[in-house]
Amino acid sequence: METILAAQGRQTCHPVADTSQIGAARRAAADLCVRLGFGETEAGKVAIAVSEAATNILKHAQHGEILLRPLHSGAARGIEIIALDRGPGITSLPASMADGTSTAGSYGVGMGAMRRLACEFDIYSAPGKGTAVMMALWQRSSERLLDALLHGAVCLPMRGEDIPGDSWALAVDATGATVLVADGLGHGPLAAEASELACVVTMAKPEQTVAVLLEDAHAALRATRGAAAAAVRIDMLRDELRFAGIGNISAHLFAGGERRQLVSHNGIVGSNMRKVQEFPSTWARDGLLVLHSDGLTARWDLNDYYGLAACHPAVVAAVLYRDFTRGRDDVTVLVLRDRRGWIQ
Repeated sequence: METILAAQGRQTCHPVADTSQIGAARRAAADLCVRLGFGETEAGKVAIAVSEAATNILKHAQHGEILLRPLHSGAARGIEIIALDRGPGITSLPASMADGTSTAGSYGVGMGAMRRLACEFDIYSAPGKGTAVMMALWQRSSERLLDALLHGAVCLPMRGEDIPGDSWALAVDATGATVLVADGLGHGPLAAEASELACVVTMAKPEQTVAVLLEDAHAALRATRGAAAAAVRIDMLRDELRFAGIGNISAHLFAGGERRQLVSHNGIVGSNMRKVQEFPSTWARDGLLVLHSDGLTARWDLNDYYGLAACHPAVVAAVLYRDFTRGRDDVTVLVLRDRRGWIQ
């Protein structure tokens, strides 16, 4: 089972409100390219993609943000670029993707250029709902695994902190996945220590039941300040999902047009975890799972965003973060969907 850990590389957020910040976002992307071993040509494409995305934000919305995240799949390395704004939105997405279309006096080549540069591309926009663009650019020289589940994540610290006290981890193979989201108590390095340790421990043996995973994390976290945590195992051969949670990690399963909230028990992993209970659910090909820490408010509703539920999980996670983050807490939003049921 391949394991993807949040600790392999942290996501960063770069505000875009003036032209100088376009350069700052581009330099941050260039630094990430160096760390991941991108070649000059690949790094150049990343720089163009970031510049185009940030320029579009300024032209159409005046301000927004660029999120950068390193990607790992087998031996392959990539960079995810998410551009977010709360601007007027796009009335006609098909028209906006055509070169020569512009609503801001530009040549109208930015959106089409971004789609051509990216190995993976998705966008959500609607009048009054702003715009979210996701691009993933991968090294051409390395082989990328085609994971059975698509995932997207936003994991960022509260204002004033350098690292988030939240962490997430995902282990995925050809027929299923195990995922953990952990929220260390408080903020800063000590909270990060607890949440990251929970991820490392559970990903060491991701094939175990979710109850055992939380028990192992509980034992390992006794010397830390503890964490809220939720573990999920998705078995696509049996069309089954099993969930166990302790503390305030929210989990919502969407399938067949219905939304079901999965139940966590009170407690703290590493401190006063009194009861671990697994809850089974049916996993459908059109299933969408949303996990988030309490840095996101509970007031979100995908029905308020027509078409968003059909987007790539990274776009779903980014829109929820953009519109419902509390701003005074670390925030993690992790979204998973079955590749078999996704039509791009």
